[in-house]
Amino acid sequence: MTRLHLKRINKIRAATVGIFLCFLAGGIFYSPVVPGGFVAGAQRKPTPRPRVRTQTQRRTATQRRVPRYSQFPHNKHSMNCAACHKFPSANWKTVRKTDAFPDITEYPRHESCLSCHRQQFFKGARPAICTICHTASTPKGAPRHPFANPREIFDQSAKGKTAAASDFQIAFPHDKHIEIVSQTEKTLNGTLFVNARFKRAAQGSESCAICHQTYQPQGASEDEYFTKPPAKLGDAFWLKKGTFKTSPMSHASCFTCHSADTGILPAPTDCATCHKPAAPLTKTDFDAQLAAPMKIDDRIALLAWRKRDSSATFRHEFSSHADLDCTTCHNAAAMNTTDALSKKVPVTSCNMCHITATTDDGGILNFEVEARQKDAKFQCVKCHIAFGKLPVPESHIKAITAAAQ
Repeated sequence: MTRLHLKRINKIRAATVGIFLCFLAGGIFYSPVVPGGFVAGAQRKPTPRPRVRTQTQRRTATQRRVPRYSQFPHNKHSMNCAACHKFPSANWKTVRKTDAFPDITEYPRHESCLSCHRQQFFKGARPAICTICHTASTPKGAPRHPFANPREIFDQSAKGKTAAASDFQIAFPHDKHIEIVSQTEKTLNGTLFVNARFKRAAQGSESCAICHQTYQPQGASEDEYFTKPPAKLGDAFWLKKGTFKTSPMSHASCFTCHSADTGILPAPTDCATCHKPAAPLTKTDFDAQLAAPMKIDDRIALLAWRKRDSSATFRHEFSSHADLDCTTCHNAAAMNTTDALSKKVPVTSCNMCHITATTDDGGILNFEVEARQKDAKFQCVKCHIAFGKLPVPESHIKAITAAAQ
C-alpha cells in the first residue's frame, strides 16, 4: 500500500469520526427540542401516548354535535306561531267531548317541517323525526301522540307522563284580572251579549279561588300521602296530598272571555301574547333523589314541586294554612308569571305562627336557626329539602330579629 493510499484512508477515518462527534454533540446539547429525548443528569420523561376516547365518550361527543330530531325545541325555531299552527285545528270539535270550542288541538301538518327537514324525513327506514308526533317511526304511519293541548288529555298519555316541562311559560297579568274575574258583557247589534257569568268583582282570595283550587285534596280520607310511604317512615318527609294549588292549564279558562264572539283582546289566534319562551329555572327547593323513591307519576304534582322556590314541604291543605286568605302570603297584584322573583313567598309570611321572639315561644324557625348555629351539619328539614343544607339566609335572621322587637 502506497503512502498516498494511507493518507486517503486516514482522511476518511477522520471525517467519519468528526461526523459522529457532531451528531453526539447535537444529541446532548439540543435534546430538549426532541420529543422523548434526555438531558445529561436529568430523568427522562416518557413520551405521552395519544388520548384514546372510549366508545361511550365518542357517542356522547357526537350527540352534543348532532341535533336530536326526536325532540322539537321551540327555542331553535324563531318563527311566527301561525307558520306551523293553523287555528283552529280540524279536530277541535271531537277532541273535547263536551263544551268544545275552536282551538289548536293537533300537531302541525308535514308541510310545516318539510321545507327545512326534508333530509331528516327520508333518512333511513325509521326516521327519528317522526317520533315527535307519532307513537312509532314506520312507513305505514303509526298513530299520533295526543297533542299537548288539551293538557288534561295529554298528561294521561304515555308521552305526557314522561314529558319535560313546556318550552313556554304563560304571561298572565294578575293585576288586570284580580278585580275582573267576572261577567263579560258586550253590546252586539244593539242587544246585550253575555259570554260567561261569574261573581261580579270578586276580590282578594275570592278571586284567587276561581282559578286556583287545592290539588288532589285529602279531604276526609285517611290516606294522606300521594304514594304509599315506607312502614317505618317516622318523622321523615313524604309528599302529602293537598300540598299544591292548581293553576289553569287549559285554554277553556281563557277563551271564556277571550273569544271571537266577545272581541276581547288578546284573541285566541294571538298565541305569542301569552306563550313566552321559558326562562331557565332558578334554584328551587327540590331534590330529585328524595323524590325518586316516592315514585310519583302525577305530572301536575311533579312540575309544581320542581318549581317550588320557597318551601318545598309547605302544604296548602294543612288546617292552619287552609284557614288563611291567599293574600296573607301572596301579593297577587304584583305577580309577574314570567318573573320567578315576583312570585316568591317571603319568609315574613310565616311570622304569624312560625317565627317568635324566642325559641322558648315555640317558633320553628327560631329552633332550626339556633340548631344550625350550634351544629353546622344540622339540616333545616321542617320547611325545606334542598335549601335545608345551605347557609341560613340573612332574611331568616332578620325575621327573627324583627319578631323580638
